[in-house]
Amino acid sequence: MDLSVVIPVYNEAENIAALVDEVCAGLDGKLDFEVVVVDDGSSDTTAAELQGCRARQPRLRILRHHQRAGQSAALASGIAAARALWVATLDGDGQNDPADIMKLYRELEYASDEVMLVAGHRLRRRDDWIKRLSSKLANAVRRAVLADDTLDTGCGLKLFPRDVFLALPQFDHMHRFLPALVQRAGGEVLAVEVRHRERRYGVSKYGILNRLWVGLVDLFGVWWLRRRTMRPVVSEID
Repeated sequence: MDLSVVIPVYNEAENIAALVDEVCAGLDGKLDFEVVVVDDGSSDTTAAELQGCRARQPRLRILRHHQRAGQSAALASGIAAARALWVATLDGDGQNDPADIMKLYRELEYASDEVMLVAGHRLRRRDDWIKRLSSKLANAVRRAVLADDTLDTGCGLKLFPRDVFLALPQFDHMHRFLPALVQRAGGEVLAVEVRHRERRYGVSKYGILNRLWVGLVDLFGVWWLRRRTMRPVVSEID
């Protein structure tokens, strides 16, 4: 199998089935793939929508958290269950364009062997001003502290080897710091411009408080991890 597409979702009943259909249509005939959707304890009809979608999309696998555990936990569950060596992720609200999955995947043909993360970079955000402001503040603070040279770490569209992700430190909100964590592991990050779409249904689960203030402890935790990293150069003496 070439690729596992992992989608964490919470209360996106109006968006998720159409998104899965779009992902499958965009990859069908191009890659051997699967779609793993992790329902993070949704309280709406997301579970029923996914069951209906699986009837027409045999490549869909459904995982469910019995209680909400957060986006990072949902990603970790999906990636641990993935069957392919490479994993692509995208948000479940439909704002990431599934057509860009192949754009990221094709970058692997030209990327160096040191690239362990291909990350989407949304140039034209289709969000309200509150969400744009909160993201801008969070990205500015993160770059100042971590110096990870990543303009848009919050973009859900990413591509990486499964084993690289599973070897990273696992903690709540870790998905916001993937570039810095991959760099800490000795990998390179490649940013690729991707499209961003307006949310058609539902409301965002994030705002200024849970993008900036709640993440400050995690931010300085990642800063500490980077400073304490041990990566000696080892050679065997004959």
